Amino acid sequence: MTNTVSGATVGGHVVQADSIGAVHLHQPEPVPRPRQVRPPRGPFVNREPELAALTGALDRVEAGGLGIVVFTGLGGVGKTELIAKFTEEHRARFPDGDLYADLLAYRHQGGVDLPELLAGFLRALGSEPPAVEAERFTKFRTVTAERRCLFFLDNVEHAAEVRALLPSSGLVVVAGRRRLPALRMDGAEVRQLGPLSGTAGTELVRRWLGAGRGTEVELAALVEECGGLPLALNAVGSQLLDREHLPVGRVVAELRHREGGLAMLDDEGSDLGPTYDAVYERLSPQGRALYRLIGVHPGPFLSAELARAAGVEQAAKALTELRAVHLVDEVLDADDSEERFRAHDVVRLHAYGRTRELPGRAELLARVVAYYRGRSSLADRAMGSRLRLQEAGGAGLPGFASGAAALEWLHAERSNLRAVVEAAAEQRWHGEVWRLCESLWPLYHGRKLYQDWIATHRLGVESAQWDNQPDAVVRVRNQLARAHYERKEYGPAAEQLALAAEQLPLVVERRVAGVLLETDGLLCLADGRPGEAVDRFTRALAENRGDAHGEIVQSYNLAQALIADGRPEQALTVLAEAAARAEATADHDMLMKLPLVRARAHQALGQLDLAVAAAGDCARRAGERKQYPKEAQAHTLLVALAEELDDPELAERSRARLRELRP
Repeated sequence: MTNTVSGATVGGHVVQADSIGAVHLHQPEPVPRPRQVRPPRGPFVNREPELAALTGALDRVEAGGLGIVVFTGLGGVGKTELIAKFTEEHRARFPDGDLYADLLAYRHQGGVDLPELLAGFLRALGSEPPAVEAERFTKFRTVTAERRCLFFLDNVEHAAEVRALLPSSGLVVVAGRRRLPALRMDGAEVRQLGPLSGTAGTELVRRWLGAGRGTEVELAALVEECGGLPLALNAVGSQLLDREHLPVGRVVAELRHREGGLAMLDDEGSDLGPTYDAVYERLSPQGRALYRLIGVHPGPFLSAELARAAGVEQAAKALTELRAVHLVDEVLDADDSEERFRAHDVVRLHAYGRTRELPGRAELLARVVAYYRGRSSLADRAMGSRLRLQEAGGAGLPGFASGAAALEWLHAERSNLRAVVEAAAEQRWHGEVWRLCESLWPLYHGRKLYQDWIATHRLGVESAQWDNQPDAVVRVRNQLARAHYERKEYGPAAEQLALAAEQLPLVVERRVAGVLLETDGLLCLADGRPGEAVDRFTRALAENRGDAHGEIVQSYNLAQALIADGRPEQALTVLAEAAARAEATADHDMLMKLPLVRARAHQALGQLDLAVAAAGDCARRAGERKQYPKEAQAHTLLVALAEELDDPELAERSRARLRELRP
């Protein structure tokens, strides 16, 4: 089909009109193509059989289906570098992208938060993860059915972790220290990656140093002292390159005269002490300070801001130095624009050993905790006004340009934040623990990180009790109850509310009682008791008088209960007052949420056109704020309204958007 305009034949959209003001022709948004596997570091030797195995698996994937290749071996043996090399060479054969997940960043107390890991994959592929964790697995399989991606799963410990993360198609490459023969039952090719041979290791070092540096005997001895492990060779070789007058023979002699050695490597490959002692001692003073921070920091990721807050001078320069000697790598899959770095787990282990008896270890850890409490407080406050028990924190730390930017920072730091909460609890820094929990509410509630939410808040409740803060006990128990409520675990939610209510006679801030009434009202609605819910929200509203945001939130809840109780006209009156207050106070979060309830009230009254307008307003605002669960709720209601109105065009538009949000 062609279109002709003034004698010219054109393709695509044509709009003919006598007078045109503004016309917007919307094209489909391009599907994201993530590139998360880091580039290789440099010269590469002696892995031809392994590269051939990956290429063979890719050939089978292109014929249709799923390929799985597993590499196991000592820490530092070069598993990640092998996969990085293969990915760079064959990137064009993964038209839908390559994705990376370090399971170490999702591992807590032996278990991996698989739903949250999948949520990251789904977002990278342009699909919003469902709030219900179990649905993320089926959605992931749906999203990957028509795509050809590479999925790199690093630091895997158990076959079950891989099985839970298998896509419908594509190439899955697994790296880990433990042997994983059980994955052969899933069709995987499982290979043990050994250290470099003396010949291959010497060739690698010679490529770095050139022909005039060190004898063949010295290079072979260096490879032997480093156990043939590329990670150790990289670190030592980088310092040799940086110090042109440092003899190779002297480095070999230093390694030989240190206690222990790589000949004592156990099956886990955890003892790289002599090599990394030598690397550490040649770092600059600020480089050594940053290395000590790696040993103390409980989380997996570093940033220049954290290093500065922890007292590392010239933090950016120190990060550049450690990156140059391959002690840290840049994180390529961060959720926000802030640069982050991760140290190899072998490096972290050595750094921990160097700092285990450090006289100022507790003080350094306290600075890390204070940094995260301060920036979390700033992020929380950037997302609007709400009841907060703690004082404003974060003085001297960088703030956030918007609530959306604050939420992205919190989400990018989620693994660090949980680790810091657990470390602070272990140190019995109770005030830090419950304050962190209070500030993490918008992250956990907004992104539905249920495992982290529940684990941190159990510690938060205990810390608030030890800190003798009844208001905080009630507040944190209520936030914990909301996690259970959202998972439809109504019994545990009610139990937390009952325990919190025991503290109410000791509470100073009356609005704290209001948050309990709010959650109890939500439980009443879930249990089919709207009349009791109206009572709870009315009382919660009274407790929040004088707090504009609190009044708006409780009015929002009250309106929902009134609709459920068959009183939509009254609900509209309540909503009108709440919307006026939200406009006056620029409460954008509630201005996004209120129209959805207004739409339901109009629907109950049969005013379907008004309902469509209100639901559309909610969908627009939610999309602008990247609050995708709320946007999905609005489009779900729009589909129902379209069916009542017999409007197939509206129904299809909303269904199409829902497929993007939760295909």
